[in-house]
Amino acid sequence: MSAKPDLKMDGTSWAMLLILSVLWGGSFFFTKIALVDLPPFTLVLLRVTIASVILWWVVLLRHIPIPQDPKFWGAIVIMGAFNNLVPFSLIVWGQTHIASGLAAILNATTPLFTIVIAHIATENEKLNLRKALGVLTGFGGVVIIIGLPGSDGIAQSATRSTSGLAPLAPFAILLATFCYGCTGVFGKRFGAMNPILTAAGMTSASSIMLIPLAAVIDQPWALPVPSTDTILAIFGIAALSTSLAYILYFAILKRAGASNLLLVTFLIPVSAILLGVGFLGESLLVQHIIGMGVIGVGLAVIDGRLIAATGTRNK
Repeated sequence: MSAKPDLKMDGTSWAMLLILSVLWGGSFFFTKIALVDLPPFTLVLLRVTIASVILWWVVLLRHIPIPQDPKFWGAIVIMGAFNNLVPFSLIVWGQTHIASGLAAILNATTPLFTIVIAHIATENEKLNLRKALGVLTGFGGVVIIIGLPGSDGIAQSATRSTSGLAPLAPFAILLATFCYGCTGVFGKRFGAMNPILTAAGMTSASSIMLIPLAAVIDQPWALPVPSTDTILAIFGIAALSTSLAYILYFAILKRAGASNLLLVTFLIPVSAILLGVGFLGESLLVQHIIGMGVIGVGLAVIDGRLIAATGTRNK
């Protein structure tokens, strides 16, 4: 996760990172709006389908070569399932029961799962003491947010619904971040492939897999015509929070490196909370804010630069 020494965060990189955090934080905002008219699978299907059309247009516009290797496309199907279909659906369902800001806070645990999975699945990305402490601290923040088994913390976290399934919503978000962690490790095999092509393939594969699910479970043809707000939210989550976000993500990765890109994890919940509180009238419990802070401390420990800078100043 460390960046190359020559990859620094200049003003342009910071601006790109802030925009990316708003785009990804905005996905929780757009989802909340669209859920007024659309059920989860239909919403996710529209998101990935529209995004795939836009991304394939970029692929063709840039004349990116399209591989013919069946193994590549088999891996793309796996990535589409576990990086789009499953986590997007879990997060959207979770947001039917909890606030968008809380969903974004829990989504910030993705690096924690990625590090643990990489430790188990790879030979060269093992946990050291600093990262282990960071992971434990981060998951401590999760415990603060949702509470221990037998406590009422889980019920308090499911503040938007009286459904019997509502207490499972935070765990749905965490399962989604676990999927992201798996694909973060698995997806390294695509390192030599153009990332826009990979993103186009993933969204296309997940679109195809979602069609029967949405048809059987949601029956979208029977739904009322969505409102203008919902249509705009669908466009926002597909074109901005998915297509443009993918392109910007890989541009920052190339410009500033993976370690600097990790900083976006700190910013996404802030963007989502500001949008949710400012435009949707949402509110979070004190335990959610404290938990977010503890998760942030864990991520900072994993990142290591703040500790290194403190040590340098003390010398």
